[in-house]
Amino acid sequence: MKQVIVSDARLQQAAAEGMDAFLDCIIDAVNSSIAGELTAETMAELNSQQITLLAYSILRSEVMDGGFVQLIHNGYGPFFFRNPFGTAIRQWGLADLKGLLNRAQKLYQRYHEEIERDCTDEEFMALFERFPAFDDLDDQFVENEEQWTAAVAFYVDEHLTDFVEIQK
Repeated sequence: MKQVIVSDARLQQAAAEGMDAFLDCIIDAVNSSIAGELTAETMAELNSQQITLLAYSILRSEVMDGGFVQLIHNGYGPFFFRNPFGTAIRQWGLADLKGLLNRAQKLYQRYHEEIERDCTDEEFMALFERFPAFDDLDDQFVENEEQWTAAVAFYVDEHLTDFVEIQK
């Protein structure tokens, strides 16, 4: 396992800035430990808690930027819908996010081959019109993102040593 170290001073500063800064501090430290490359090889260097946190960060970024269509098109579908991410996030207390992912998984199974195809920017933009079934899921994610992120921050704070080693 990679050793992920955060200085106590940096962690205290981030916590004082709020939940987003706190999470970013932890996520940045985990990302730095694997040189920002989440691959099968680097995942073997992390524990399941660290992987789940990085996955939440990816999910949040992708869905907030372009919804589930973008997440799937960018190749993250298998990572979220063919792995135990939903189960892990439910164990963190986010059962309603797990439910949203279950609904997205059904659409993923139906449409992923079309969405994952290489395409031009114009064709990519047309995917949003072709797959409106994702719109409600995108909206639900956006509406709940702050609450879910707060729950993730709380979980990480309560289990901090599962994510990083704090150095004085």
